[in-house]
Amino acid sequence: MGPMLNLPKRVAVDTNVALDLGAEVEVVCDAIDTIRARVAGVELVLPPTVLVELAYAAEQVSSPTLRATARRALREHQRFGFRLVNYVSPGREAVARIAARIRAKGLLPAQEVHDSLILVESAALSCGLLMTGDRELRAVDFQRLVLELGAFDLVAPVIATPREIVREFFR
Repeated sequence: MGPMLNLPKRVAVDTNVALDLGAEVEVVCDAIDTIRARVAGVELVLPPTVLVELAYAAEQVSSPTLRATARRALREHQRFGFRLVNYVSPGREAVARIAARIRAKGLLPAQEVHDSLILVESAALSCGLLMTGDRELRAVDFQRLVLELGAFDLVAPVIATPREIVREFFR
């Protein structure tokens, strides 16, 4: 095993990553294992909007496979090493206002309400990394994001896919 990295201790996990872990997608399992092996004391968190999306998928979607995967991700969150977060310090209204500003500034498309909420929640939770497979989140201009979130005294998390994590840190 390689040396432990001195990286931020909190990693936010997006809905698609939680679902992929629930479905035992190999690259996602490898990414989680890599983070745990390389970052001492890491905490994997599911932000509030991720919990809402998983709960919706577990009960409301038409696909039985997706429902079962969402249920497994929620039911086995402790085994997966996730901490569920129901509240973020600035409060729901402040998070929504900051997320709306991110969309208004064109960092995310206007229809990506949940993605913008997850991004702001991740920053408010002091996550150094947001692990996602979402194309829109990956396309965010990081330098502009740093400035926009900085105006609210929030630090932007690095946004990476599970594949990028495995490729960059697995040695």
